[in-house]
Amino acid sequence: MMAASRIGAPRAELIADSALELLAQRGMRGLTHRAVDEFAGLPQGSTSNYARTRQALLEVAVRRQAEREAAVLTPDAMPVPADVAAHGRGDLAASLATALHRYLTRHPELLVSRYELALEATRRPELREFYDRAGRQFREPLVALMRGAGSSEPERHALSLVAWCEGLMFSCAAGSYHDVVPSREELRRGFGELLHGMLAG
Repeated sequence: MMAASRIGAPRAELIADSALELLAQRGMRGLTHRAVDEFAGLPQGSTSNYARTRQALLEVAVRRQAEREAAVLTPDAMPVPADVAAHGRGDLAASLATALHRYLTRHPELLVSRYELALEATRRPELREFYDRAGRQFREPLVALMRGAGSSEPERHALSLVAWCEGLMFSCAAGSYHDVVPSREELRRGFGELLHGMLAG
């Protein structure tokens, strides 16, 4: 989503989205207050007034990254834990496949900006804490879904599911499969195989 298409958006949102676009296009070195102003078409100093330090600007980017990922990764049909228990893991596999396919096909730039932020968090302890706190909003619901699906070890199974998704997303966004995106049906089968192995018995 280019900044030019964000005209009319609240300034804070425009700054945050522009920061993510810069991360995706130019990497961490390309993210500066001045660059955000130029990219967003804002008067010089606007970003500095909103986020005075680099740490503050990175936190703005992390917060917006989490907001946009939540909108992508939570399809309307995503079941609640009680629904998973009632209808079985087939619906869960289909819902997870829909969410992941949406991410891979419509928002690949978000994957790149996330990797930039994750790597920077390994170098900045103050950002690491903020990044991890933002990420809990995705981890805890997944644990609840696995528990609702009947997992005997929902924390461990949620981690395995996340690791599979992360590996696939990295491969398709920046790895050796960067020009390949699995179909929704292929993803559904993959999730189904994972869930069957975790929840069998």
